Amino acid sequence: MILNRRALLKATSVSALGLAAPALIRSARADAPIKMAALLDQSGGLDLLGTPMLEATKLAVKEINAGGGLLGRQIDLITYDPQTTIQFYTQFATQAAAGEHVDVVQGGITSASREAIRPVLDRFQTLYFYNTFYEGGVCDSNTFCTGSTPAQTVEKLVPYAMKKWGKKVYVVAADYNYGQITSEWVKKYVRDNGGTTVAVEFFPLDVTNFGPTIKKIEAAKPDFVMSALVGAAHISFYRQYAAVALNKSIPIASTVFTVGGEHTLVAPEESEGMLVSFAYFEEIETPANKKFIADLRANASKKINYVSEVTARSYEGVYLWAEGVRKAGTTERTAVIKALRSPVGVDGPSGKLTIEPKTNHLLQNIYLAEVKNQKLNIVQSFPAQPPTDTLLVCDLNAKPDQATFYFENGLEAAGIK
Repeated sequence: MILNRRALLKATSVSALGLAAPALIRSARADAPIKMAALLDQSGGLDLLGTPMLEATKLAVKEINAGGGLLGRQIDLITYDPQTTIQFYTQFATQAAAGEHVDVVQGGITSASREAIRPVLDRFQTLYFYNTFYEGGVCDSNTFCTGSTPAQTVEKLVPYAMKKWGKKVYVVAADYNYGQITSEWVKKYVRDNGGTTVAVEFFPLDVTNFGPTIKKIEAAKPDFVMSALVGAAHISFYRQYAAVALNKSIPIASTVFTVGGEHTLVAPEESEGMLVSFAYFEEIETPANKKFIADLRANASKKINYVSEVTARSYEGVYLWAEGVRKAGTTERTAVIKALRSPVGVDGPSGKLTIEPKTNHLLQNIYLAEVKNQKLNIVQSFPAQPPTDTLLVCDLNAKPDQATFYFENGLEAAGIK
């Protein structure tokens, strides 16, 4: 769905009314279907992640509607393709909130896209679910961040990799909020565990040539590389790294790899032995997860190579919101927020999920895994992990009117900067 001139003019013309009385507009449509918007890239480079996320969102909506809907009403899912373009994220968020008057938005992949959406939805008082793992630090009563944060995953991954491989670490990361802030957390956890970060390099999302950096890694002789590279273009790093056989002597751990099914796209020898940590893996052996995977693939309009955290969490994010609506007995935003923070919990493919009310993040299970022949072998699990990084700077119980991204404050509170 591409925003055209007429749609944009419509969004702009109703913006004043939306600002004045968004709750009134939505309540006047109480007999209509409940409206949900999904803003997820289906093109432009991040479709590697966005396509399965949208398929999972559609599946959750389909299941809820088949079960009678919410409060006796069906959910109408409106989808947008921001094309990995921040300007489109802002435009489509405006269209969804001010033009379509949706009850909730589920979407955003990168932190940059989240920070384009979030202020718009705050302004139009439209509930927002961000279902992607990220660097932590969002403190916003209107926003629910359901993905894992560094204190839940990186804090487990770094010491495990250091114990397995050694204490000298070379960091490569995507050049935007996620990569920059996650690299700071990596450096902290390396230091906390008695190690040394020998270098940190950042790369724009469209970079595909990593030859010079691979030569630097070879010369630096770290014990392993920690990667926070993101997106389809950055897959080139792993292929080029293996092409010179450096993966045989200097292994890789990653905070991102496998989330887009990258291990199924590269040759088995190019990813063998890599370590990753997420709140979900397709390989979780539970009846609920097996059913979810089977249903997702049976209903998907496009092939899904691998089901990762962002895909499962897109499905679970819809169910968390739906449980909040059921508990509130209304789609009215403030009532749903109160219900969600009471707190709401669901049992999903990844296990038990519970809203952590001080931060609007989750208590969630975390898993460590090693890539073996293009499969994820889960080596450790950690139940009900809190978002301790965001808890350092956010307390919505004490200050419920916050709407801030505390990235610098979080690093300072953790003693990083």
